[in-house]
Amino acid sequence: MENQLPKLMSASVLNERTEKIFKYVEAYNQMDTENMIADFSDDIIFQNVMNGEKTMELRGIEEFKNQAIDALSFFSERIQAIETITHTQNSIEIVINYKAIAAMDFPNGLKKGDEIKLKGKSIFEFSAEGKISRLTDIS
Repeated sequence: MENQLPKLMSASVLNERTEKIFKYVEAYNQMDTENMIADFSDDIIFQNVMNGEKTMELRGIEEFKNQAIDALSFFSERIQAIETITHTQNSIEIVINYKAIAAMDFPNGLKKGDEIKLKGKSIFEFSAEGKISRLTDIS
C-alpha cells in the first residue's frame, strides 16, 4: 500500500501569484486604481478588519473600484512596503508596513498633514483561473 502525497503546486503558479500581488501593491502606492484591479476576479470580495472587527466588506469589482477611487482623496501620499510573504496552497499573506499622509481631517481626530504608520497584513486568495478572488486587509 503506497502513501500518496499531495501533488506540489508548480513554482510557476506561486511566481504568477506573487507577481500579481507585487503589481497590486505597486499600483496601490502609485494610486493607480485601474492596475490595482487588473488581476481581480469580477466577484472579488474585499474585507477590512481593524482590531479584530470587520469595518468594511465590498462585493464585486465595481464596488471595490468605486471605494478605491473614493479613497484616493483621503491621503496625499501612501506607501505599502512588503515585509514578508507567506505562501499557502490557496492564499498568500503579506505583512506590510504602511505609511500615509492625511489629505483631510478625519472624524477620529486625524488632521490634514498628519502621518499615519501602521503594520498590518493582507491575505490574497485566488480563483481556479488565477485571479485574486478575495482580499482581506488586517490591521
